[in-house]
Amino acid sequence: MTVDAVILAGSLNDGKLKDSSPVLYEALIPIGSKAMIEYVIDALTNSSKIGKIVIVGPEIRINESAADRIRFASPGDSLLDNAQRGFDCLPASRRVLVATCDIPLLTSKVVDDFIDQCRDETVDLFYPIVSRDVIQSSFAKAERTYVRLQENVFTGGNLMLLNPEILPRCLAKGNELVKARKNPLKLSRLIGLSFLVKFIFHKLSLTEAETKVSKLLGIKGLAVVSPHPAIGFDVDKPADLIVVTEVLV
Repeated sequence: MTVDAVILAGSLNDGKLKDSSPVLYEALIPIGSKAMIEYVIDALTNSSKIGKIVIVGPEIRINESAADRIRFASPGDSLLDNAQRGFDCLPASRRVLVATCDIPLLTSKVVDDFIDQCRDETVDLFYPIVSRDVIQSSFAKAERTYVRLQENVFTGGNLMLLNPEILPRCLAKGNELVKARKNPLKLSRLIGLSFLVKFIFHKLSLTEAETKVSKLLGIKGLAVVSPHPAIGFDVDKPADLIVVTEVLV
């Protein structure tokens, strides 16, 4: 299976990384002789599973050998808006890979393996998760945000394979959940009190989480357990930048 891809690269460098580099966009933060996004571009262009690529963010110089496969789109005001701008530049398809620009440890093999895990034609959204053990086996001091489920402790990945048609539905429900996140009563009405209790006491299974998210968003979603720490290691603070620089440079 070959799919097209969108790289989300529109985030301004106005957060925790701004003291590490003065560049305008996080995607352009240098790691060695290359911008952070270039490592992601290399992984996608070298993958046997990726066709066309849309970069939603600042324009950069592209290797001539890949120039005919890559185009740029101006970023919007939000992550989901940027995803839609990327989809709008591609032919209609039931499968598009979405990657963030801040996973410079990504390789073509990681991309190929993830897409190979996403074979169920009935699924609308494949989302990778990585166990804490896998992350810490490669990056012992890495600080990630983890969720404890029955099966294991996981962090979310930074790739998604999805059907672009689901985005408007997910956006509407996602906004509703974000607005309710600080109101426990409203949140429990939306997702169910028993679900919340199971989550709080670490009794929630991966299958239960998949089922609930799918029902809430009106889609069929599937979590893909990845053996690759690179998918779960995004650069969002100076300590992360130090780690990936030590690996890549």
